[in-house]
Amino acid sequence: MRRLFPVTDMTAHETEAGADREWSLDELADAYAYPELPEGEAAWLRANMVSSLDGAGQHDGRSQPLSSETDMRIFGTLRALADVVVVGAETVRLEGYRPARAREAFAARRAAAGQGPAPAIAVVSASLNLDFSLPLFTEPLVPTLVLTGAAAPAERVRAAREAGAEVLVAGDGAGVEPVRAKAVLAERGLRRQLTEGGPRLLGQFVAAEVLDELCLSVSPTMTAGDAQRIAGGPPVAVPTRFAVASLLEQDGFLFTRYRRI
Repeated sequence: MRRLFPVTDMTAHETEAGADREWSLDELADAYAYPELPEGEAAWLRANMVSSLDGAGQHDGRSQPLSSETDMRIFGTLRALADVVVVGAETVRLEGYRPARAREAFAARRAAAGQGPAPAIAVVSASLNLDFSLPLFTEPLVPTLVLTGAAAPAERVRAAREAGAEVLVAGDGAGVEPVRAKAVLAERGLRRQLTEGGPRLLGQFVAAEVLDELCLSVSPTMTAGDAQRIAGGPPVAVPTRFAVASLLEQDGFLFTRYRRI
């Protein structure tokens, strides 16, 4: 089953091709297009996460077991629309991150938007405890960025730069300040920002009130156990409110998009 529920009337809409046709990449790109940013707004930060029905953001430490083919198509589409993908160091280690690749299907759309062939990957790390021999650092189409604090270990900063990464300071201490991270990337022209976690990083973005949009895939699975949720860290004083922007359904998965109110 394949349906789109617009937020205008929440009525199911199906194309003439019928419900058994998968969403085309153009349809997905239109559905998840970034908003036009007014002059006063430097950047738009969206998150893309997957969760089981009982709230697990991962299974056996990874998100892949909760995913699906359509979820991965949306994952690829969101990357193809972004200027930069922001990810925590732990997620890089657990998920085996590789450089973003250029995709012919999105080449014309990216060129029209003034974007390069692929988004940059920006790794957030206080310690820079990263394997700089990985393809993420040695084989990127666009140089990988490392976001860290001013007090980061000098020898690790040097190692990152020697590996070809660009180190950006986004905090006065050892760690990264979410507001600074968003601004530093925007100053480089990376205004369409996407974070893929992990949960601790997403929790920091939520607490700092810099997350503009959440794209959440709800997997029709239950895991039980004590898996981490999609956002971790200390609770916020007042829950942050979001409004539904769109809802897609396919094969029991709900692909939701919420914008901060």
